[in-house]
Amino acid sequence: MDSFEGIFEFVAVAESGGFSAAAKKLGCSTSHISRQVARLEKRTGSVLFARTTRQINLTENGAFYYQQCKQLVTGLQQANERLNQQQFDLSGTLKVSAAGAFAERYIAPALMEFAAQHPELNIEIDFNSRMVNFVEDGIDFAIRYGELNDSNLIARKLISRSMMVVASPSYLDAHGTPNHPNQLKSHRCIIANNDHWTFNIDDTKQSIKVTGNWRSNNANVVLEACKQGLGIAYMPQSTFTESLAQKSLVPILEPYCISGATSWIVYQNKQFMPLRARLAIDFLLARFSSWD
Repeated sequence: MDSFEGIFEFVAVAESGGFSAAAKKLGCSTSHISRQVARLEKRTGSVLFARTTRQINLTENGAFYYQQCKQLVTGLQQANERLNQQQFDLSGTLKVSAAGAFAERYIAPALMEFAAQHPELNIEIDFNSRMVNFVEDGIDFAIRYGELNDSNLIARKLISRSMMVVASPSYLDAHGTPNHPNQLKSHRCIIANNDHWTFNIDDTKQSIKVTGNWRSNNANVVLEACKQGLGIAYMPQSTFTESLAQKSLVPILEPYCISGATSWIVYQNKQFMPLRARLAIDFLLARFSSWD
């Protein structure tokens, strides 16, 4: 086509469900909307809407065309916003939901760097592992760990971390060192998120059910309990960096540990995201792109 004229009006009608509603949304007359859509239909050679006296619906061609045009309109809106982003400071409130030691030790400091670059922006971080309602709670995005099952959300991979099994020297001296994951069944294990630990055994992933006298969904508490000799822990390797360097914990079962414990940036699947949220997500993705 030689022109994009009528695209915005067409998308507005499709999303508003009528010419009058689209006119109100775009701040123009209903007749203007009608003319623009009619011209667009003439140029494309397709009937885009099935009109009745009571309602208006997309035709099959119209539905296909709308999906393509919607991406164009969204892309143009975002391009305009990005073009102007250097002309003003980010403002408003960025609300983030996060959970786990990784978020506390690494995500929060990274967002502090982002806040320093945008002094007019307010940032709220809610450290809670519960499932959030992005609309009701006003959450812009969440940092989550593990497998994600909600298809209504967009999940972008932030990092993958190797898992590690560790124990204190005092625990191993008292109870012995397991040399196969199956032997964990006879050991005290410190349980974090679940009591089924996955290992690479004979080139396949196998789940081992473990038991123990200590359970916590807080990684720092699990770490401290492990250092105190209360049992064996299995968490991302980055959780144990300092303790391994100080030799207060010892890695075990290394050949069986899986890799790919993934942290995600999760947000609602919606057409238009506030600039503050989009830039914060881009900042985190860039910040951790080469994270080891």
